[in-house]
Amino acid sequence: MILADKIIRLRKKLGWSQEELAEKMNVSRQSVSKWEGANSIPDLNKIILLSQIFDVSTDFLLKDENEQFEAVNEAKELGINHISLEQATEYVEHKIAMTNAVTKGVVLCVCSAMPLFFFMAMAQTNRFNMTGDLAVALGIVSVLILVAIGVSFFIKTNQYQDEISAIEDEPFELAYGVHSAFYEKRKQFRPTYNRRLSIAIFCFIVSFFPLMCVSIFSFEQDIVLLMVDVLLFMIAVGLCIILPVSARYDAYSNVLNETVKETETTKRAKRAEKLAEFYWPLLTAIYLGWSFWTMAWGVTWIVWPVGAVLFGALVGLMELLNKDTA
Repeated sequence: MILADKIIRLRKKLGWSQEELAEKMNVSRQSVSKWEGANSIPDLNKIILLSQIFDVSTDFLLKDENEQFEAVNEAKELGINHISLEQATEYVEHKIAMTNAVTKGVVLCVCSAMPLFFFMAMAQTNRFNMTGDLAVALGIVSVLILVAIGVSFFIKTNQYQDEISAIEDEPFELAYGVHSAFYEKRKQFRPTYNRRLSIAIFCFIVSFFPLMCVSIFSFEQDIVLLMVDVLLFMIAVGLCIILPVSARYDAYSNVLNETVKETETTKRAKRAEKLAEFYWPLLTAIYLGWSFWTMAWGVTWIVWPVGAVLFGALVGLMELLNKDTA
């Protein structure tokens, strides 16, 4: 296989156009076209750059007898998995699917009390002929159903463990071209990642503002209860944004098998993400336990606004401790 055919095959394997390859090589598209048409040969510096971009050896590019896309180091250590482009892509897909299930479970736990607060607000104003006892009964049923569904999503994550273990739990090396492809994917995804993290953090920060403003300027119990629903909804929106986007970015980094240099905003968002994964289900359990123990559903709702403020405080404490240990 001649050099021209190898360039074509490697370029198409990564899904790049001639224009994209030319941009990475800092040459014109016509130059790439001539290389692939065997009308000209890249100079030595361009050959070296091609080997780096395609993640292959210069020896592989220059020797026509090298027909197979073999790894640079054929003598792999025993127990080292060889990850192809297809396997790496499947890993990312499974990682995202797993996180989507976790996200659904966490969001359902966070939102499980929203129907209860809504029914209690309706009971406060006697709308829909809603009584206090009926509101509590319907609210309890809603909480139990949503929590049960949320737990089922947590259980479903077990089906993805085998698919992701090859990269997350075992040593591996990448096939030729995989590193370059995923480095490019992560680079293109980074602006979206940073933008959505900023939006999620904004949702967490401002989630308590509506409830705080209503508590200061209004003493109507039904409005306060509805603002608790708004608080939980904004937190759920933030989690829906931050968990999937972080999972995709982390999956790219795991495939690249390297430590990523992150901004302070990114690091803070990841710590908030890890905290949220167990904090909100735990808060839901505390709320249910306290409410069933005392049967004071008109009082125990205070757990949610207090929990939201505590969540922000814990994130701040994590930042403080991180600075002290840095």
